[in-house]
Amino acid sequence: MPNDADGWWFYLGTFLLYAAARWFFAWRQARHDGDEHPVRAAFAEEDEPGVAVTGGFRSYRQFAGFVGSAVLVVLVAVATTGSLRLVLLWTVVPVLIATLAYLDFRQAREAGSRAH
Repeated sequence: MPNDADGWWFYLGTFLLYAAARWFFAWRQARHDGDEHPVRAAFAEEDEPGVAVTGGFRSYRQFAGFVGSAVLVVLVAVATTGSLRLVLLWTVVPVLIATLAYLDFRQAREAGSRAH
């Protein structure tokens, strides 16, 4: 666990970016499906039983994405220094988080379509 406030802000920012990306993908899908209230549909996606993917890894894609992302971040952090490290981490980490959110969103959408 982090020892300073910057570390906690990093963890909070990571979580918020993931949640915002999941919400964006759900909103975009609701708009594409022609929903009258895409914002409500995006928030309701997490409320449907059996649809939300929470906790653990439900597929090998999720696990591989998580491990691959962690390895990539560690490689960038170890192989670079100074401002290059900062720039790479500020670009690579958000892309990886959004990608993982999209994989989770797709899996939740597929589970929802099977449930209905």
